[in-house]
Order: sequence, then structure tokens, then C-alpha cells
Amino acid sequence: MTRISTRPYAFRQAELLKQSGLHPVLARLFAARGIVSADELLTDLPALIPPNRLLNNEKAANFLADAITAKKKLVIVADYDCDGATACAVGLRGLRMLGAEVDYIVPNRFEYGYGLTPEIVELTAREKSPDIIVTVDNGIASIDGVAAANARGIQVLVTDHHLPADTLPQASVIVNPNQPFCDFSSKNLAGVGVMFYVLLALRAELRKRGAFDQQNQPKLDTLLDLVALGTVADVVKLDPNNRILVAQGLKRMRAGRMHAGIAALFRVAGREPRLASPFDLGFAVGPRLNAAGRLADMALGIECLTTDDEVRAWQIAQELNSINADRKDIEREMQDVALLHLDDFQAQDTHTITVFDESWHQGVIGIVASRLKDKFFRPTITFAPGDEGLIKGSGRSIPGFHLRDALDLVSKHAPSLIQKFGGHAMAAGLTIRADDFAAFQSAFEAVGKSWLRQEQLERIIETDGVLEDAYYTTDFIELLDSQVWGQGFAPPIFCDEFKLVSQRILKERHLKMVLEKNGVRYDAIWFGHTESFGERIRVAFRLDANEYNGVTKVQLLVEHVEQA
Repeated sequence: MTRISTRPYAFRQAELLKQSGLHPVLARLFAARGIVSADELLTDLPALIPPNRLLNNEKAANFLADAITAKKKLVIVADYDCDGATACAVGLRGLRMLGAEVDYIVPNRFEYGYGLTPEIVELTAREKSPDIIVTVDNGIASIDGVAAANARGIQVLVTDHHLPADTLPQASVIVNPNQPFCDFSSKNLAGVGVMFYVLLALRAELRKRGAFDQQNQPKLDTLLDLVALGTVADVVKLDPNNRILVAQGLKRMRAGRMHAGIAALFRVAGREPRLASPFDLGFAVGPRLNAAGRLADMALGIECLTTDDEVRAWQIAQELNSINADRKDIEREMQDVALLHLDDFQAQDTHTITVFDESWHQGVIGIVASRLKDKFFRPTITFAPGDEGLIKGSGRSIPGFHLRDALDLVSKHAPSLIQKFGGHAMAAGLTIRADDFAAFQSAFEAVGKSWLRQEQLERIIETDGVLEDAYYTTDFIELLDSQVWGQGFAPPIFCDEFKLVSQRILKERHLKMVLEKNGVRYDAIWFGHTESFGERIRVAFRLDANEYNGVTKVQLLVEHVEQA
């Protein structure tokens, strides 16, 4: 079941924002998203929370500054998703700017799994001989891996943003806004954001030591296109601090001041950097980079982000594009198989979905889980075969169901059921024995049953209500597009009643409509839907500027339709 609702907002709050000079519709939209003062909307770099507020960040800066002075060799151990790749690229570029000798290694997810494992430490020691390992976007759960590094005399600096378990690894320094006793007010930094913050602290420390002054210091803001990409692609909440990082990165992209790899990924995706939006990063650029980690080797994605050679960047972007096309084919096949498994799925009787198939690809199960979650609106975990009788699962959740905590509860109730797990509220991964699939399925469903009420299993499309006729314009769309919308700061969706003038099916997949309101007609499209409707309908929609034959017109991108 899906229903449309209107997001409440405090009228007085909207009035105050309007009085501070904001457009009346923006004032209402921001008030509905909890913005209390115009200061929260500042996107200039000085508005960032200072780096010294992040627990252990100054300690990490001292540690790295000493390492640079002693000419120690650093090796970054990266993660294989977009956040991990951008965090690695930011680390490599930033640390080199600041005088460090630094290399990297990215584990093949199918061979080594996730995080700094003892096997990765052994591989890193053998191939790179580091004095110090720096983890990016992983490491907070790597208790055994850090112990293995310590045993070899390799120091470890952990930079991560994932939720910690009860015990922390015995690393030299840990920087993670989610670790105990850290009062950094933005808990939503992505892995790449944490690495950027470490670099800001390191630069300040080196300045204090006289390595350079304010005038001739390395310009770390050149890394913000990478920071923005990783932040959006990791679907972390865009709180005021993350919105600054993303806005600054988008500003660089729109001005054409981005790294060769990001420019090449925009080009191969057929997107215009001068119009760069969080949507482009999340749905065009990010997935092409992620595809490398899903099907091949993320080293290719990291090379794309670290090369300054435009020709090489373009070659890699084309390769990533074709890997992404393969990923889409595999995903479509897996989705079809998943729907066969769920043929007799009874929504009213189930609170969760768990599916396993022998033929599935480990690298794509997360996307399939996401698609099934969207379709059935249930916390969903999909499993693919691993090694030696194990299967690996990737899960996606719905609001109000903390996936990592749910897995934690399953493992407390049945300690031998889950081999290992990790993640956060909306996404998590785990490994179980293939023989335990049915037992896990019922244990997970039991948690769903006790945590989720029936009304939470209804998809609610939150809208911003009616948009006044005067704002169905390309100028207003431009104003909306100049803001940073995304996870936790939802893009505006409006809702109104229209007369349905005409409807037809496009390419057997999409519903094309002409809608009329107060004598004005609008083109509208509902992707992936082919239902037909009577004359009066209630529509939830986003505004879009559609350019065709050199003419730009307002069109409505439909999110949901119900009979009025």
C-alpha cells in the first residue's frame, strides 16, 4: 500500500526564514525539514564544524606529522565502494600534497571480504612493506586485523564512520565521529568526509610546525569534488555540515574545476558538469564507480580518481561504463529470479524479506535487495554463495527499522547463527552458513514482527503539499536545483489535484500524461508504471525542466497517482 501525505511545518518558523530574505516557498520547504535559522543553510567553508572538534583528530594529525618527518611509509587500506574509493583518492592526493610517502591497497571483496582482516595485513606487509596502515571507510570493527598489524610492528590509524561494536580495535589512533565519547555534532560524515577532516587537522599541525604558512599551504579544497561524490553516493544524511561539503564540491564541478576522472565519468554518463546535482552523483557518476567494486576490482575506480591524465581517465571511465552495463544486465536477471522466489509472497503475513539463490553474484545482491525493498517496502536481505558452505548477505531497510541493530539482536538470541555482520541503520552485510538460511530467515522475521507495526509497512510519500500556480516555471526549478537536497534532506515533492486530459504508454514501460490545472496544461511522466486512471487524479510530483529541440518546458515527474 502506498499513500500520499503532506509534510507538516511550523508556520512561524517559515515566516522567520522568509523575513531573513528567503524565497517564500523555500522558507516553507526548509521549515518542513527542521531548519530553524538561516545560518543552517550556509554553505561556505568557514561554516564547517572545526576539525579539532572531532575526537582524536589532533592526535591523528600529530601522529601523521611525525610520520612525515620520519619519512615513514604509509599504506591506505581502502574499501571497495564509492565512499571507500573517494576516501582513498582523497587520502592519497591529500597526504602527498602534505609531504607523505603513501601508497594504497584495495582488497578484492570476493577474496578477502570487508575491512582490515589479518589476511589483508599479511598481503599489505608482503606487497607494500608499510610502517603505518591507514584505513579509510573501514577498520572500526577490525579487531583481529589491527592485532595482526601490531604483531608485525605496523602501526594503524583507523579512519571510519561505521558504528562500532562494544570493543574497539587496539589501533594507534581511531578517528570516527560514531566512536564512544566523540561529541562531534555531525555523526553523519561519510568515510571520505572523515579522511578530509583528518587532512584539515594534519595541515593545521604542519602549519604550526612551520612547514608552510597560511599563504603557501597546500589547497585541500581542490579535493572537495571527491568528498561530495563519496558523501552523496554513500547515502549518508545531508545534515548542515555534509551539505557544506557537497555544495562546495558541486560548485567546483559546475565551474569545471574537477579532477580528470570525475569529468570523464560525467561525460561517459552523458551528464553536464555545469548542471551537476546530487542526483547526478548518486545515480550517474557513483554507480559507474561502484560497478568496479561490485564486479571487478575497485583499483580501477581509484586509478580513475587519482590520475591527472585526461586520456587515461577517459579510457578508464569507458571501461567502468561497460562494467556498469554488465552490472545492470546481471541485476535485471537476478531481480527476475528474486520475483520468482517471491511468487507467493503474502504482504499481510510478512514483515521482512530474505532470499537466496545459488546462481547469484555477490557483488550485485545489495542493489537487488534495494530494488526488492522499494517494491515490497519491507527490510530485505538477499544472499549469494560464498566460500566453503557460507553465503553472504546484503540488506537494505525501511525507516524505523535499524538493520544493524536487528542483526545484532538475532546474533544475541542465536549466537552461532551469524558468522559476522556490520553496517548501519539502512544497510548492512552479513555472512551465515548456507545450512542456516531457513533458521536465519525465521529469526530475522521474528525481529521484524516484534519491531514493526502494520502502519510502518505502508509506503508513505511525503509531499510538500500544493505548489502555487505562479511557481510552475523554469526559473523556480533553477532556484530549487541550486539547493543541496538528498538523504535526510528530501528533495521537494509537491501534490495537487489535476484533470487528466490524456494518457498513453511509452515503450511499454512508462505512463505519459497531459494534466490540467486552472486552465494550464502540463506534460507529466510516471516512470515504470502503466496503470490507467479516471478523469480526476491526485498526483505527487517533482518539477523538472525538460529540454527538447532547444526549448525548455516544465514537466512533472510523477512519484505517485491516486484517483481523486
